[in-house]
Amino acid sequence: MQKRQLGRNGPLVSVVAFGAWPVGGGLGNVPEEQGVAAVKSALDVGMTFIDTAEGYETSETVVGKAIRGRRDEVFLATKLSGSDHSAEHMERAVENSLRTLGTDYIDLYQLHSPSSQWPIADTMENLVGLRDSGKIRYIGVSNFSPEQTQEAMQYAVIHSSQPRYNMMWRDLEDDVLPHCLENGIGVIPHSVLSKGVLAGKHRPGHRFTPDDERRLFDFFRGELFEQAYAVAQRLDAWARDQGRDIVQLAIAWVLANPAVSSALVGAKSPEQVYHNAKAADWRLTPDDLDEIETIMGGFRMSWVKDDP
Repeated sequence: MQKRQLGRNGPLVSVVAFGAWPVGGGLGNVPEEQGVAAVKSALDVGMTFIDTAEGYETSETVVGKAIRGRRDEVFLATKLSGSDHSAEHMERAVENSLRTLGTDYIDLYQLHSPSSQWPIADTMENLVGLRDSGKIRYIGVSNFSPEQTQEAMQYAVIHSSQPRYNMMWRDLEDDVLPHCLENGIGVIPHSVLSKGVLAGKHRPGHRFTPDDERRLFDFFRGELFEQAYAVAQRLDAWARDQGRDIVQLAIAWVLANPAVSSALVGAKSPEQVYHNAKAADWRLTPDDLDEIETIMGGFRMSWVKDDP
């Protein structure tokens, strides 16, 4: 699989990365054996960039078992979840992640989200200490605004930013993506398939199980989902005319943005991994992108999550 550089002077990573939130159970239960098989399949097809987090339920455990004996093949990313950015908590979190993942270093350690409770100077100092000790190699942020990223950059090199970005969620095209491109920060977008809206599997009226976070999202209900589903069906028809499908289109579309280093795409099975990987060699032309915009007709979604 093709690789791209992650940030200025950063490492090369596979253009499609394995997003490990689903195998941890966040989108419904996945048997551990199946999750391990999915991660191993990712390595087999060259999807060697694996992204997880301490807060992804059982995800780190699954990934750790899958990469045992293959650590040297993997560019391994995880995150500090929660709002506690104290040095004590960060040290415990990193040690827990190292133990669970079965490794003595993490390639990319990311702040899962900004925390107003802790001065960013102190947070970055803690991260630099972990880097200098060899426990982590590169520093990244997730769900940060350009202003928050710029502030963090004063204290350490930021190699990556992980925002929510896909064909239907486009708000950050005016600020986050240009900022990252200008400052040599590799973008590794999450939710590339719009949590499954761009997978085309769930019809309006679908009810998710209690262990699937999508039961909380308004864009899977009512008129908004009906509109999104209709757009997704048109996009799928266009993709099939090209010998592909909407899943591969969603991945290829994100990769067509020059700010993007790698697309994080979740999978629950080896079959999904194999299918996702085929998008890595699809190069959308400017004419393709114009046709896609016409098909979408300006449709956009916003992020709203109900309280559980």
